Amino acid sequence: MPWGEEDWTGGFNGEGGQTPGTPRDKGGKPRGFNGAGGQTLGYVENNKSADNDWFRLESNKEGTRWFGKCWYIHDLLKYEFAIEFDIPVTYPGTAPEIAIPELDGKTAKMYSPSERVRGKICLDEHFRPLWARNVPKFGLAHLMALGLGPWLAVEIPDLIAKGLVQHKDK
Repeated sequence: MPWGEEDWTGGFNGEGGQTPGTPRDKGGKPRGFNGAGGQTLGYVENNKSADNDWFRLESNKEGTRWFGKCWYIHDLLKYEFAIEFDIPVTYPGTAPEIAIPELDGKTAKMYSPSERVRGKICLDEHFRPLWARNVPKFGLAHLMALGLGPWLAVEIPDLIAKGLVQHKDK
């Protein structure tokens, strides 16, 4: 059976153990990666029930490429951005790198490693050490809550103040 959302159990290996694994592992359903998806689903469900959701994610069938939308509310206006990331071959030892292509070049806290990949947000200073200390306990929910969330909270108001990000209705 192909790996997908219906297979996520909420634990790293379905029984609460912490086994390494990625969607790129050979031999059927990946061990370990299903927990990251389950944590993310739980995080999204909690945020929805508290009327505090701020992103939507979906993946390709293999779970190697993720994409969706995130939004930030500033002065009662909703700013929405497309996000994307790939699961690294070394996951969970290495955190995924989130890209917001439409913000590429608008802040120093972004980089573009190639012409094909644009607008990756810089998480090196604060998030990467936190991820490294918490392998393999951290997953995609942590990436969003402790990586993207704080980045948006710092960068988006600054970009709006500088006039580099405009609300869609303006």
